Amino acid sequence: MKVFNTLSGKKEEFKPQSDEVKMYVCGVTPYDDAHLGHAMSYIIFDVIRRYLKYRGYRVKYVQNVTDIDDKIIDRANKLGIPPRELAEKFTQSYLEDMKALNIDEPDVTPYATDEIPKIIEIVQGLIDKGYGYEAQGSVYFRVSKVPDYGKLSHRSLESMMSTEGALGSEEKESPMDFVLWKASKPGEPAWDSPWGKGRPGWHIECSAMSLKYLGNTLDIHGGGQDLVFPHHENEIAQSESFTGVKPFVRHWLHNGMVQMGEEKMSKSLGNLITIKQALKNYSADAIRVFVLSSHYRSPLTYSEEILEAAEKGAERLRQTVNSKVSDQKTDKKIDAEQYRKRFIEAMDDDFNTAQAVAALFDLTREINRYEGERKDAAEAREALTGLGGVLGLTFKEPEGAPLDSKAISALQKSIIARIRKAKLYKVIEQVEKMVNEQGLEPEDAASYLNLLRGVRDALRKEKHFQLADEIRDKLAELGITFEDTPQGTVWKRKR
Repeated sequence: MKVFNTLSGKKEEFKPQSDEVKMYVCGVTPYDDAHLGHAMSYIIFDVIRRYLKYRGYRVKYVQNVTDIDDKIIDRANKLGIPPRELAEKFTQSYLEDMKALNIDEPDVTPYATDEIPKIIEIVQGLIDKGYGYEAQGSVYFRVSKVPDYGKLSHRSLESMMSTEGALGSEEKESPMDFVLWKASKPGEPAWDSPWGKGRPGWHIECSAMSLKYLGNTLDIHGGGQDLVFPHHENEIAQSESFTGVKPFVRHWLHNGMVQMGEEKMSKSLGNLITIKQALKNYSADAIRVFVLSSHYRSPLTYSEEILEAAEKGAERLRQTVNSKVSDQKTDKKIDAEQYRKRFIEAMDDDFNTAQAVAALFDLTREINRYEGERKDAAEAREALTGLGGVLGLTFKEPEGAPLDSKAISALQKSIIARIRKAKLYKVIEQVEKMVNEQGLEPEDAASYLNLLRGVRDALRKEKHFQLADEIRDKLAELGITFEDTPQGTVWKRKR
């Protein structure tokens, strides 16, 4: 298995310390609803975790919540509520989004505000070793004391000084020094420390949580490419300086950004689609297909057209997995194993989900091509379901608005009455057969829809197209569509 390591700038053989992979991914700062940029990152690392398990590794996955931060405080002040209340509200919102996207829960979800003792321990340790210094109640990290600072972003200290516009302040020794502990301001949340009341800096929070729950060396540290500098660069500097152990991380993995046009999707720019907004229009499987159809290190451009195509692709997979298997047996055979090998080869090559998804669609096409003639369609469908599960696909029909059972029942009765009045005897015969076979539960929308589907098929077979089209049009008004598939006509809710 090869993975691209941001630190080395090249693909490397994946070498964890043991058969348990220690994996840390930077979590959310909960001051607003999570957006598709968050969905991309957490879907990707969810799939990486799932695939590592599929390949036989045990995985200990830690993902934090940064529940104290300047952005949280600023937003809470604008809304006139306590920062903790704001953080709790949007943390709960985020957790709901992750569940809706079928993202597995982390093994450990530490909250920054619960880890203050560990943070203070590390800050004090850095001061004791000469890497940290106190100034007016705050503590800063002395960047000049780390010779290889910049190794993750591949830039020198001089170039970072000129291009990043590092902010100086009177108490800092150097503009590039970053804060470990912030002295409190009036009205802000604060904790007691050896340096007075204050709160932790952003970077030290992740170091404290990863070191506490995973130890001095991680196998994988993940996050968006926008975190390479300064966040992850500073994590390396303070973690390795505190522990004296190198490397802090064996494999750094960074995903690309979701773009709206030419710009990154972000809260600060206000050009975002929240996960909740996206799920109103598209299924979780569609969002996963959208994300995974590109390589994780590449930028992902959002458009409704692309997501519509992803929805159709997800529906195609869903119909293939859920279609009935014919009992007919022939010598024609589906070689599901070749698709499984393609899937594994793709994922072993730096988690190339785009090629893995392509293998699933090719297997789907193969299953559907000779449906009813394949003696091993069931086995192929099991392979499709299993490999899709590695990508976190559910193959479940997306939930939509509740079906109006009374309106559907009334339509069914009206259509059958018209068929009887028109004396369409062949259609009547088929309708009666369907009713006898399946039965009709009172006000059961699904059974009435299945009957209407059969009635429409019978009308089309007898060339009564006007009445067949009327069934389709009336159901469309009720939020139901009919689609013709290799397995026959299926109905589904409009989203």
